[in-house]
Amino acid sequence: MTSPTTTRNDPARTTPALSAGLVIAILLVAANLRATLTGVGTLLPSIQQATGLTASASGVLNTVPLLMFAVTSPFVGRLSHRFGTTRLLVAALAVLTAATVLRSLPSLVCLFAGTVILSAAIAIGNVLLPTMIRTHVPGPKAHTVNALYVTAMGLVAAVSSGISVPLAKALPGGWRSALAWAVVIALAALVAWLPRLREPRPDAGVRTRGKHARTPWGSWQAWQVSFFMGLQSLVFYTAIAWLPSILADQGMSTAAGGWTLFYYQVIGLVTGMALPLLTRGRHDQRFTAASASVIVAAGFAILLLVPALALVACTLLGLGTGACLVLALSFQSQRASGPGETTALAGMAQSIGYLVAAIGPLLLGVLHDTTGSWSGALLLLIALSLLMAGTGYGAGRDRLVSARTPS
Repeated sequence: MTSPTTTRNDPARTTPALSAGLVIAILLVAANLRATLTGVGTLLPSIQQATGLTASASGVLNTVPLLMFAVTSPFVGRLSHRFGTTRLLVAALAVLTAATVLRSLPSLVCLFAGTVILSAAIAIGNVLLPTMIRTHVPGPKAHTVNALYVTAMGLVAAVSSGISVPLAKALPGGWRSALAWAVVIALAALVAWLPRLREPRPDAGVRTRGKHARTPWGSWQAWQVSFFMGLQSLVFYTAIAWLPSILADQGMSTAAGGWTLFYYQVIGLVTGMALPLLTRGRHDQRFTAASASVIVAAGFAILLLVPALALVACTLLGLGTGACLVLALSFQSQRASGPGETTALAGMAQSIGYLVAAIGPLLLGVLHDTTGSWSGALLLLIALSLLMAGTGYGAGRDRLVSARTPS
């Protein structure tokens, strides 16, 4: 099966001048895509102690967001086509704000229900943000805005991991209050986007240039982009969920494990900032994606074989996953031929991708409960990282996927 290709020129695409306000609004959305999720891993020991959740049940708690991403993503394109990107994004931010509060209420039902709802809201932002950048950011500046978007997302995610345990100790509500802190960022994003509802519909052109772009299910290139997205997400969210527990099992304190997770994400953040500069103008990224994936595998191997070098392992993991994240997000717009096609490809990549990723936290929790060790889980992560190298090599080819005409 061959992937259809199209020209890189998009004559129908027109974008207004880029304003500082729009960049800030985009970055505030990016900051919300992980802020409510990454702190959960460092708080898991406290949550388990307070609620009696097993490692398997905690794995379900970490898997729910990924399942919701997978379930919600395919519908975002149609909803955006019907209601407009800005309206849908504002609604998602309002739901995210309310659900973040709901999750922190003193009830296991609220903990899981709030996680389900906020994850659906985040899924909408995940799919819409590449489209917003493709639609509103002039081509020469898109590379820079993509780098800033990944930086904002990674920075807030790292901060959330680092401060969650200290907040739980300092605030009256303990871990529940620590889960709720990200409502501040959600409110800030909502305030930034609400005034844009009064502006002329900036996404009207995307909706009127033709029919809703078809999801490219028949394109092998699109499947490779999707699997690469899924495997890098699986690696990242598994590390976020279980790395503190793995380190604690090796003798590290809970607080130190949280800050090590923070360090891992900072390394990924720096890598994500640097990669777009190093690869500027390079459309063929096969070897970059494959090499980054192999570095991830090396990090997990060191964590398994030489646990005393945990800091070295986390450095390699940060380098590899930081690069893979930027590439996975970039492929969703770089491999599409226009804004509508970007939404279609992003919806497919994130639906399939997060379905793959959802297996990770739950499977590793079950493996640990079954074997009483993290060795099997780390071996599995090494194998999956090598598989990611293969899919990254395919997704990195300089070819464009047509979302309208499946092959």
